Amino acid sequence: MLDGRRNLRLVDTDRDAMRIAGKFNAQLMDFIRPHVQAGITTGEIDRLIHEYTLDHGHVPACLGYHGFPKSSCTSVNEVICHGIPGSYELKDGDIVNVDITSIVDGWHGDQSETVLIGEVSDEARSVTQCAFDAMHAAIAAITPECCVAIIGRAVVAEAKKHGYGVVEEYVGHALGRRFHQEPSIPHVPTRATHNVFLMPGVCFTIEPMINLGTHETVLDRRDGWTVRTKDNKLSAQFEHTILMTETGPEILTLTKNGPQIGHQF
Repeated sequence: MLDGRRNLRLVDTDRDAMRIAGKFNAQLMDFIRPHVQAGITTGEIDRLIHEYTLDHGHVPACLGYHGFPKSSCTSVNEVICHGIPGSYELKDGDIVNVDITSIVDGWHGDQSETVLIGEVSDEARSVTQCAFDAMHAAIAAITPECCVAIIGRAVVAEAKKHGYGVVEEYVGHALGRRFHQEPSIPHVPTRATHNVFLMPGVCFTIEPMINLGTHETVLDRRDGWTVRTKDNKLSAQFEHTILMTETGPEILTLTKNGPQIGHQF
């Protein structure tokens, strides 16, 4: 959901503020990752994220956003995105995407990782690897003033190697003082994205959602948030916040302890 229509190009002081927000969000991801293991509930993961954010003087952006009830999203197995933390206890063989966004002095840092729980299936490992590789392929493909469609081309090319589906309805987005704003960042090329350009100073997310089977999705009407694969097959996602500079993309949410470019799951 986009709630700010203006394509905002950040000046130097704004870029530095976004770097600080991204750095904290990455620190938060490094904090929570070791806790994401068999036996913990998704609600407990959320509680730890919430307390760590407040203890550092910042704000969890998800909490209350358009009525979302928790401070993070935890999307397990066939859940694509917007999973609501609760009583579900992670078990060996699960995969879970942990999506966190922090507001630091009014600026947003946003990222997610899919975590493998214990011994997972070959399919779970493969779709997770594809999502990770697709994100980094897209980051590597973009250059100053390139069109947004390049992101979709890179993601689709990676998914096609495995015959996996790329989610179309849920997209990346620009961000800054607002959580979601233009331009939107689809992970498939569209006619519109050939005419939208990533100018220096634009900050945005790349967050491909890769499905083991069909790209089609189903929204849970009971809670109005949880999105699942239509065929109930696994889905994985990774996300970084990116600043386009005059010399190329800068990843603002790089972690110290998480998977780096080239990582093999």
